[in-house]
Amino acid sequence: SDGIYILPELPYAYNALEPWMDEPTMRLHHDKHHAGYVRGVNKATEGIAKALENEDFSNVKHLERDLAFHGAGHILHTMFWNNMSPSQSNPSPELKKYILRDFGSFETFKKYFKAASKSVEASGWGILGYQPHADKLVVLQSEKHQNLSQWITYPILVIDVWEHAYYLKYQNRRGDFIDAFFNVIDWDNVSLRFSHMLSAFK
Repeated sequence: SDGIYILPELPYAYNALEPWMDEPTMRLHHDKHHAGYVRGVNKATEGIAKALENEDFSNVKHLERDLAFHGAGHILHTMFWNNMSPSQSNPSPELKKYILRDFGSFETFKKYFKAASKSVEASGWGILGYQPHADKLVVLQSEKHQNLSQWITYPILVIDVWEHAYYLKYQNRRGDFIDAFFNVIDWDNVSLRFSHMLSAFK
C-alpha cells in the first residue's frame, strides 16, 4: 500500500531443496541477488516519483530501463521461488491436458523446455507461459529479464539460468542444473497459476 517493494521470504528452508539446490547458492541467490533487484526497483520507482513531482523528465530513459530490469528481476525471482518445493507433485489434470495438447507429450514439453532454457544466450530465463488469446501454452526464452518478452504471454513456470543461480554447485553445467530443477518443480503452484489464468480470461 505504501508503494515499497519488499523481498519475500523463501517458502521453505534454505536447505529444503537439497541435494538439487544447495543451501549456499540459495542464500546467495535470495539474500544478495534478489534483494538487489528489490533495492533497484524501489530506487527506480522513487526516481520516477520525483521526476513526476518536479516535472523533470531528462533522466526518464535511464529510470525506465532500471524499472524494467529490476522490476522484472523481482517478479520473476518471486515466481521462481514459489515454482519450487521440497514436496513432490504433478500437474493438475487441466494443465496436463494442455501440455499434452500443445506439446504432444509431457516428455516432449520437458525436452523443449530444457533445450530452450539451456540455450538462452548469456543470462536469462526459461519460461512456460499461457497465451490467453490463442488459448495455448508456449515455451519462451528471456534474455536478461526484460528482453524478448511477448506481451500476450503470462508466465506460470520459470527457471533462472543466470550463472548466479547454479555456478557454486554446477559450475558451467547449466544443463545439469536444469535437469535438477525438474526434481523440485512445485506443480501444484504451477497448476494454480494456470487455473487463475484460465479463470481470468474465459
